[in-house]
Amino acid sequence: MSCEHLVCAQCAHPVIEGRCALCRANRERMHNHGFAGLSPALIALLLIVLLFASLALKHLSGL
Repeated sequence: MSCEHLVCAQCAHPVIEGRCALCRANRERMHNHGFAGLSPALIALLLIVLLFASLALKHLSGL
């Protein structure tokens, strides 16, 4: 969901413009995605790298 088409209930302007404190707070809340500010794509990439590293470690240890 994006805030491009949302209208603020307080100031009746688009949320993307951030004219009032409520608009700015909701815009920041909606644009803060992922874990610890990381994008979901970066989190997925890190999980894949971790999977391959664990498989390589298992292969090298001979278990």
